[in-house]
Amino acid sequence: MIVHLHLVRHGQTFFNRYNRLQGWSNSPLTEAGLADADHAGSLLAGIDFAAAYCSDTTRAQTTAERILDANEQAGHRRPALVADMHFREQFYGYYEGQDMSMAWLAAGGPHGAPTYQAIVSQYGLAATRDFLKEAAPFHDAESDDEYWRRIAGGYALIAANTGLHDGDHVLQISHGNTLLSLMQRFAPTGYDLSERPANGSVTVFDFDTSEPFDSALRVVSYNQR
Repeated sequence: MIVHLHLVRHGQTFFNRYNRLQGWSNSPLTEAGLADADHAGSLLAGIDFAAAYCSDTTRAQTTAERILDANEQAGHRRPALVADMHFREQFYGYYEGQDMSMAWLAAGGPHGAPTYQAIVSQYGLAATRDFLKEAAPFHDAESDDEYWRRIAGGYALIAANTGLHDGDHVLQISHGNTLLSLMQRFAPTGYDLSERPANGSVTVFDFDTSEPFDSALRVVSYNQR
């Protein structure tokens, strides 16, 4: 079975505005963030969603509800929203809420890579997670392996939905680093991944629920506004 996943990055939050790491921690949507969600709702108003998923963070849930409000007002049946921890952003541990530049300096500096982009270009995206876990005093930030095992669990949850049928459309509210990570994993070439996807942007994947996670996603479009 192939379902069409419409992944929306949540609307801008105050931590986004202040350039702070925001994984499992949370901050409210700004006025611009509410507008991001409403804009995504207008982009997706013509799609009949069979299911909807998001992380159990208020920024994702608020974004999802506003999109589903617009979708319902356009005449579509409103699916129940499933909020689950498997769809959360990467967990940054001790560095949750810290200034991004300071956190990535702490993670990459000992390896000669003082910025996020330097870590990615010199060591790859996986190293951003492993270096941050290594640098954190409590070492409870997610490693790359821990992160991907959790993310795969979210897609297993979607695949196990017996109410879905071939060709159905699914709404999924996602997060900036997770969207970048999915793109790096499933479409490392052919797209400009030098910047994070915009808040409220839409990325579409075809999800083959019969395939192992490593080969289950095919990118249809990225970072559409």
